[in-house]
Amino acid sequence: MNPGSPAKDYSWRASVLGSQLTELLRRPGRILTTGLSVLVAAFVVFGTVMAQQITVNTTLDRFRGTPEAAALVATTGSDTAALSTTTLTQIRALPGVAEASGRTKHIAPIVGPSERLLELHSDPGTGPLSQVRLVKGSYPKHDGEIAANRQAAEELELAPGTRMTLLVPDRTDPDKNVKVTVTVTGVVTSTATDGQRPGGYTTDARIAHIAHLSGYQHVDIRARDGAAQDELSQQVRGVLDRTSPSASLASGSAVRAKEAHETLEGDLKEVFELISVFLAVAVVAAALVATSAFRIVFAQRLRQLALLRAIGAQQSRLVTALAVEGAVVGAVAGSLGVLLALGAGHIAAPAAHLLAGAELSAPGFPVLYAVLVVLGTVLVTVCAVLTPALSSARVSPLQALRSASTVTGERGIGPARLTAGAFLAAAALGLAVLLLGDLPEPGREGPDRVLPMLGTVASMALAFLALIALGPLLVRPVLAVAGWPLRRLGATGGLAVRGIAGAPRRAAAVSVVVALGVALVSGALVGLACLTGYLERADALAAPADFRVAGDGKALEPAAVRQFAASTQLTHVTGYRTLQVAAGPAGAREEIEVSDLALGALPTGKDIGTATGTLDDLEPGSAVLASDVADLLGVTAGDTFTLDSPLGGIRLTVAASLPGQGPLQAGVLVVPADLDRMGAGENPSGVLADAADDSLAARGKAHRALEAMIREHIADPDAVTISVLAESRDDSREAMRITGTTALGLVALTVLIAVVGVTTTTSLTAVERTREFGLLRALGLSGGALHRTITVEAGLYGVLGSVFGVALGIPYAWLLIRIAVSEAPLRLPAGQLLVVCTGLAALTALAGLLPARRATRVTPMTALSDTE
Repeated sequence: MNPGSPAKDYSWRASVLGSQLTELLRRPGRILTTGLSVLVAAFVVFGTVMAQQITVNTTLDRFRGTPEAAALVATTGSDTAALSTTTLTQIRALPGVAEASGRTKHIAPIVGPSERLLELHSDPGTGPLSQVRLVKGSYPKHDGEIAANRQAAEELELAPGTRMTLLVPDRTDPDKNVKVTVTVTGVVTSTATDGQRPGGYTTDARIAHIAHLSGYQHVDIRARDGAAQDELSQQVRGVLDRTSPSASLASGSAVRAKEAHETLEGDLKEVFELISVFLAVAVVAAALVATSAFRIVFAQRLRQLALLRAIGAQQSRLVTALAVEGAVVGAVAGSLGVLLALGAGHIAAPAAHLLAGAELSAPGFPVLYAVLVVLGTVLVTVCAVLTPALSSARVSPLQALRSASTVTGERGIGPARLTAGAFLAAAALGLAVLLLGDLPEPGREGPDRVLPMLGTVASMALAFLALIALGPLLVRPVLAVAGWPLRRLGATGGLAVRGIAGAPRRAAAVSVVVALGVALVSGALVGLACLTGYLERADALAAPADFRVAGDGKALEPAAVRQFAASTQLTHVTGYRTLQVAAGPAGAREEIEVSDLALGALPTGKDIGTATGTLDDLEPGSAVLASDVADLLGVTAGDTFTLDSPLGGIRLTVAASLPGQGPLQAGVLVVPADLDRMGAGENPSGVLADAADDSLAARGKAHRALEAMIREHIADPDAVTISVLAESRDDSREAMRITGTTALGLVALTVLIAVVGVTTTTSLTAVERTREFGLLRALGLSGGALHRTITVEAGLYGVLGSVFGVALGIPYAWLLIRIAVSEAPLRLPAGQLLVVCTGLAALTALAGLLPARRATRVTPMTALSDTE
């Protein structure tokens, strides 16, 4: 029976579509089951939109440079000019001005051996134009008083009543500095500058007195109630024309809008661009899960589809009907995901205030983004449904006699898929081999890193596509090894392994999604381990100890060094000497610093790696060279070279070369005896030392102890500086910690969707395999044993995905790191990877608990009946 007329054709189209929608509505739980991964993806994507709005609104509300109350802002016309106190006084005298505050910033060195700076700011302290909030003590009321921010209070140990001496420009000669003593009256937080460097705050008049400033960088102006903006602007412009003709005037709203744009174009934009990349990966994972779910669902309805084909339904009609079903699932799941994310976003602000006392700004109602997310989920679902729809629509009427499990349990893959998979695997391998052959030597950066990095990403994408195509062929070999312990556990383990191996296409479809998450997580862990190793090496060279004490071109006095070593507040006190020598070929000779720093005396010495040779080979007559010196001399480990010292030429053998700079930027490291041969003095040029322990309190005590010993035992203490090397080390470690936490949190989205995929697939296959489970129950398998079997099967999805993901993630992470940072060591965080793989197997096993419980409720007689 074949429809011929347009009317009949439309009738057939409506009939086929109606039958599929009726089937969908008859089982509404199927919408949730097949659309669960899409729902999670929609929730994550729209939740990110809400998080972005909360972040942006909070940032703009709390950390803007210009107060909300400022109606006008007058700004200097250049970096050197300033708005004078006369200008500020005349603006305050205008009838429409309620308040005017001069704003300026001045960085003042703190007098003492340490190289500390204090950033001074002007702020009224109270009123609508104030941007500070008093935490402790009182705001300055007299000249010579400041309030410290929290950073200054913690790092410099400042409290109300503390006095300090600053260096500020001389009033008569700005090129000279004079000392001024200030008293801390309180501790404040600032919405404009907190989170940066240690700072001090006082009023505009008093900062001019303390820092000897002639004016202000800009003036915030608050209008009186009822004052016309245009009229006030003309009045202020008149004052500026008389006193500061080059100054500019803008409305407060315009200045705040510019600040908002600069804020959003900075770090926040980069962060959300990074998040968008991981969201795209999460959407791909959701699409893969949805494809697998629809393939199983359509296979379960094989008889119905075959019957429609038998009575004349065309293949195109079935494809259209199944695609519409996917669109309905996508629309419902996407809408639920958006609504859940919207509710979570609006609950976030009050929840943060209630639970943590944090003040977050509420998001808006981004209707456009909500519509786009729902449309996007519909599109993703329709795209996901096309492949299984095309496959199911090609069903022959004869297949109506076959069971769904027969179809989904098919093990082989077609010749076209096999050929495509082999081609993709060969392409991925070939591209990786090309990239490996073009890698630069450690410490040598290639001419262009962007193209090789893109090539690495492309190779990994090809490898993942090859895994999708060839996955069914890999399931049984992997299970033969990974499933061996389970088969030794008895019937439950053996049944679980055979259940997965019996349907390799289904197992591969689910495991591939898990593999995507594991590949990202394992790649992130390996990348972080390698970068952490690189930072440890870099810190060991640039900041080998917590403190560095050095004179201004003069050696340190031996008595002071002995006091350093005897102090209980210090440990690992290590002196070193330096000497300037000449080296290099004729016509290209350079001055090089030689040092006798003993790296083995410091704990960080173990973190230093070499490009050639080993540090253990350093002995009299040998040297360790920085990479630039090795390049200049054209030598490597085992070669000899000559240094022109004040006492003549010294011949040395290269014990090792470093992949980058030498410690404290020294070009050559030698033993003390060789430095003596070059004519170095007896006293150390500098001293490195660690605090007694790693706490900030211990570091503060060590710092104060060093300052006291320098004042007591060195004749000219002002010529000696204390560099807190630990601060730069802390900054790099904190940056790495934040980067690592962010990256792992983002890739966890893919793992979440993978676990949802396991739940979906296990639920659907529990229905699909009802007869199989019923037969096992009829043969005597208990409900508990069946429950354990299904749970173990779900866990095996995690095991398979972990094997596939680790096999992809680790080598590509190594390759990417090697290209991006050639000096980074290749590390394998085996313990972390084991925890991830074990945890993921446990998570996927937990994901199978609910489907397993549902499957064990079916009695043997019910299970053996024809339910299709």
